[in-house]
Amino acid sequence: MARRRRVTKRPTIELGLGANASQFWLLVLVNALVGSMVGLERTVLPLLAEAELGVASKSAALSFIATFGAVKAVANFSAGRLGDRYGRKPVLVAGWLAAVPVVPLVIWAPSWSWIVLANVLLGVNQGLAWSTTVIMKIDLVGPSQRGLAMGLNEFAGYIAVALAALLSGVVAEAHGLRPEPFYMGIAAVAVGLGLSAALVRETRGHAEMEAATLRAGQRRDGMAAIPTTGQVFRLGSWRHPALSSASQAGLVNNLNDGLAWGLFPLFYAAGGLDVASIGVLASTYPATWGILQLWTGALSDRWGRKWLIVGGMLLQGLALAGIAMARGFWPWLGASVLLGTGTAMVYPTLLASVGDVAHPTWRGSAVGVYRLWRDSGYAVGALVAGGLADAFGMPVAIGAVASLTALSGVLVAWRMPETLTTRDAPVR
Repeated sequence: MARRRRVTKRPTIELGLGANASQFWLLVLVNALVGSMVGLERTVLPLLAEAELGVASKSAALSFIATFGAVKAVANFSAGRLGDRYGRKPVLVAGWLAAVPVVPLVIWAPSWSWIVLANVLLGVNQGLAWSTTVIMKIDLVGPSQRGLAMGLNEFAGYIAVALAALLSGVVAEAHGLRPEPFYMGIAAVAVGLGLSAALVRETRGHAEMEAATLRAGQRRDGMAAIPTTGQVFRLGSWRHPALSSASQAGLVNNLNDGLAWGLFPLFYAAGGLDVASIGVLASTYPATWGILQLWTGALSDRWGRKWLIVGGMLLQGLALAGIAMARGFWPWLGASVLLGTGTAMVYPTLLASVGDVAHPTWRGSAVGVYRLWRDSGYAVGALVAGGLADAFGMPVAIGAVASLTALSGVLVAWRMPETLTTRDAPVR
């Protein structure tokens, strides 16, 4: 009697948040753990530079952010391209492996060079892991819920940044600047790596299925299904008005975030605040940003992307000017809320606009180019803010970045088309 051949059914792939809820929310948790690694540094590390490691220059103190931003920018681009070629999950796991030495290096650092090295590895972690969770969520939800997906992703990441910044400030006030504030980072790496390796599933098949459903006439790139690295880079950097506008706005947005991360704790300390109060201010901005993204990302699915981005950049410029001119905890707290609100209007919306335009077969690469430029803003912000602060003082540095942020909003209003209503138009 002939043996019957056993047929294994391949799992059905569906797009949508409901159809992929368990994986989607798992990735939300993973991204929260990724964000907590950055939050650990936002309150304590700039103060550690002056108090324990003898770094007096503002430019030198902000060097760890410049290094972090430059490395993260390159890792972002690599994450997108590698994910398109080899799959998303291996890139995510590699990002967590890069994070393993970060906390020990900070805890045991005898000199500032160790901190810079730790932030090289942190940049790799953030670039590979955060970029990949973004791409995987876009893969899972499909075209109709991109703004909502990005709002939830960035909400999780930046709420974790805020909570880690707040808790590290409280712990540092009670026990000192190290090692105790950094212990939670060890737990974050262990849990994040374990979940990514054991439970996260590959999502590249979802992108391939979405690509297959697009008619040939809907192909957005006007070129090969998967353009070369150079072609994607040119589209995202200057050739395509929507993609390149997103890149410049993202760069300026993270330029002022680098300023907030590296210079604001020193600015507040110079204004007479203690470490715990600085921790509250350092957490208020990303907390506001994170919470409001729950609404702004979804609103961009209804209202459109462009004017949320324009309004958010202008509001950020106004808030930064307020921080430069104000004095005292409460005025700074109010300006931090405004800064977080403006950033929430921009952050998920920019990512959604890139997803609107890029074809699914090269979406990861397009997100990588956008995040390459966006996170270059950390390096630019650290260099610009540090140099201006050393030369002219911290209020002038903050005011200059405020003007640059408002100008970015004006450029988006002038050049960027609305991507929500033109998402099926070919890229030319």
